[in-house]
Amino acid sequence: YSRAEHENDREGTMVKFLKANKVVVVLQGRYAGKKAVIVKNYDEGTSSRPYGHALVCGLATYPRKVTKKMPKKKQDKHSRVKTFIKTVNYNHLMPTRYTLDVDLKATVTPDALENATKKTAARKEAKKVLEERFKTGKSRWFFTRLAF
Repeated sequence: YSRAEHENDREGTMVKFLKANKVVVVLQGRYAGKKAVIVKNYDEGTSSRPYGHALVCGLATYPRKVTKKMPKKKQDKHSRVKTFIKTVNYNHLMPTRYTLDVDLKATVTPDALENATKKTAARKEAKKVLEERFKTGKSRWFFTRLAF
């Protein structure tokens, strides 16, 4: 059993770790450095995009610091987020060890990207879901800005 044969055996079975609900960091483009969560992944690619890519939903703006002594209105304003929805090539995503168990499958669908009105509606739905998640205080790391 030579080394070459061993390499060939291993080649075909790459571990699929970019699964749905995995938190990733977008590396290129307008949302570079922003955290996103994979909604649907296409390991084999599609006819229009013949490479591995993923439909991600992420935070374009992060919530600001909230303290107890702030008035309710200010707290609400500070916990606002702005979301984005995008299909991104795997080369432009950096996986993290975190997962975000949030149900975006129903709101963010591949056909939501087809026209602007659907996309905006999906973004607003995702915004609601993520803001709720932030207010419960879970997944703190996802909602903090990457400082670099």
